[in-house]
Amino acid sequence: MVIRTRRLFRMIWKEMVHLKRDRVSLTMMIALPVVQLTLFGYAINTEVKNLSLVVIDPNPSSDSRYIVESFVNTGYFRFAGYINCYDELRLLLDENKVRAGLVFPPDFKSRFRANKSVSVQLIVDATDPLASRSAIATARALGLHHSLRMKMGESIAGFEMPLDIRVRGWYNPDMRSADFMVPGLIGVIIQLITVLVTALSVVREREFGTMEQLLASPLRRWEIVVGKLTPPLITTYIIITISLLLAYFVFGVAIEGNIILLYFLTFPFLLVALGIGIFISTIAKNQLQAMQMSFFFFLPSIMLSGFIFPIDAMPNVIRQICYAIPLTYFLNIIRGIIVKGVGLYELRLDTLVLLTMGVLVITLSIMRMGKRLG
Repeated sequence: MVIRTRRLFRMIWKEMVHLKRDRVSLTMMIALPVVQLTLFGYAINTEVKNLSLVVIDPNPSSDSRYIVESFVNTGYFRFAGYINCYDELRLLLDENKVRAGLVFPPDFKSRFRANKSVSVQLIVDATDPLASRSAIATARALGLHHSLRMKMGESIAGFEMPLDIRVRGWYNPDMRSADFMVPGLIGVIIQLITVLVTALSVVREREFGTMEQLLASPLRRWEIVVGKLTPPLITTYIIITISLLLAYFVFGVAIEGNIILLYFLTFPFLLVALGIGIFISTIAKNQLQAMQMSFFFFLPSIMLSGFIFPIDAMPNVIRQICYAIPLTYFLNIIRGIIVKGVGLYELRLDTLVLLTMGVLVITLSIMRMGKRLG
């Protein structure tokens, strides 16, 4: 019995020594969970606040400013400035620069001071049902609050709300969750598959010793890299096509924009994912480590990209991290085309960021891979 116990402790000690020497696995086991718990603990917030709000006010007055301040003081809205017209508001909403617009009528001041019924319009980007429901509930509560104050002392019989805040949801007026979640799921799935397949493909060649055979062949190194990256690229486009068909026929999610543009703007995102897959393959010692690293990258992408939780609801420091995640920009692209029906002009900044990321990541990854192969 004593001998068996000693053997068991020796086995445990040997595994502990191996784990200590394997710094990659040790880091993933200890450091990454602490970092992720800290980030996600601050980031995850189902109570959506700080929605950016712009105002259209043809005749600004202290009364209209009072209403705007009432919206901001709730904490659910963040004042983002004054604009001139609906076209400007639509462009800002199309480009995801604001989440809502408050529109005052030209005669607001005179009617408001005379305690006459007056309508103020709140236009909300309803692409995200969670955020838009919070905005709508807050707006209606404010309208009722101010109406009761204005009617204080008058008869309640035949009560007509003096301040009527009318809410309109653009892009997803029915607030269907499928219209928001399904395009996001497509982005998440193609990122996971592209990163994972690319990383495993390169690590498998090195693990089985076939990489040396490729290096000894007449193929140049760039030809090896292109040859390894092309199959995942083609496979991902096939998956996108199948996913779009399922989205339409199963979930009823129609593509409001140009599908050719969607295929075209997907390429910069795939370029980033391929580069990340190559980079993981240069660090991982085996396929198991490659899978672990891929999933550790995958989790922050889900939590911090706006896939589930609105970025507007996150603290400012966490939002800066969100903007470093490639999926954040691709979700703007895929939801913009599928749900909003926007074009290349509205998505130019997201596309430019992804192109820059893609060129940098894939260049650095291929350079690192070349050194590793050398």
